Amino acid sequence: MASLISCRRSQFGGPLKNISSGNVRRSLRGAALLLLAFAMLGSLPAPAVAQTKKILFLAGPRDHGMPGRHEYERDLRTLAESFDNASNLNDITTQVIVGRLSRDLTPIKDAAVIVINSSSDRAGDETHPLFPPDPSTDHHGYDPETMAYLKSLEDLLKQEKIGVVVLHYALWAENWRAREYYMNWLGGLWVQIGSKNPTDEWSMTLENESHPILRGVKPWTYRDEVFCRFLLPSDARRTNLILATPKQDKGAIGPQIASWAYERDDGGRGFAFGGADFRDNLAREDYRRFLMNGIAWAARIEIPREGIQSPTPDVSEVSPASHPRSK
Repeated sequence: MASLISCRRSQFGGPLKNISSGNVRRSLRGAALLLLAFAMLGSLPAPAVAQTKKILFLAGPRDHGMPGRHEYERDLRTLAESFDNASNLNDITTQVIVGRLSRDLTPIKDAAVIVINSSSDRAGDETHPLFPPDPSTDHHGYDPETMAYLKSLEDLLKQEKIGVVVLHYALWAENWRAREYYMNWLGGLWVQIGSKNPTDEWSMTLENESHPILRGVKPWTYRDEVFCRFLLPSDARRTNLILATPKQDKGAIGPQIASWAYERDDGGRGFAFGGADFRDNLAREDYRRFLMNGIAWAARIEIPREGIQSPTPDVSEVSPASHPRSK
């Protein structure tokens, strides 16, 4: 038959089997598909490896305050340990630096977020990790070297979409250039006269509860010094998170926004919270989870549906009463 290819004997002396030309075509087609499959497998990218996110904590030195208050370094080390021990987060590293950030910016280059807890720039004997004391400046800007350093910092934040978190007293900026940077990074700040910072028993209620920072967080009540009445221009990039109501309210300020999240135009994120004074509050689960969620969100870390889970830390260690000034 024309459709058959036949040979009477093989080179080994036995008859060859008749092979259908259709079978030949199917065999060749199958071999080609197999080769194509191997080629495609070889061209596929390697499985994605989870990227480790670094949280860089910038703590001001202990420069004032009673024991258990404004414990910048101890509080940030406690938060770093809480991230290290979180049961539902992976691929996180932490670093704590005390004092001013080095001007070569080496520690921040591989960071996903910087977290600042320190004094403000207002006094010559207090330290902010980024901004020089305002009394040493003309109040409107800085010397050329400092200006170049801050520009390099802002360029790096934009290029790498590094988040910025600022807590408590560090939200107070006096120098006009520092204020400009805070508005760029956070969308708001604390200013003298207009803003307030009473110590009271505060009821913290949740705003915009669908925001990832509020996952697993319930309203809480606690004693704290809460920086509030922030300069917060109307801005669609800001999402208010916490409405704080003082119990005694001796200053008659009423409920105030105490925290917000901010989406920068460059893709980076900001998170601000006006509380975080009393050290022992870190043992409160909802308060600690709120801070950790906010830091993680600013670092572009996916927050679990139940919020970040961490064991209750030991917050008994405080600084000795060695500073003449207290708040």
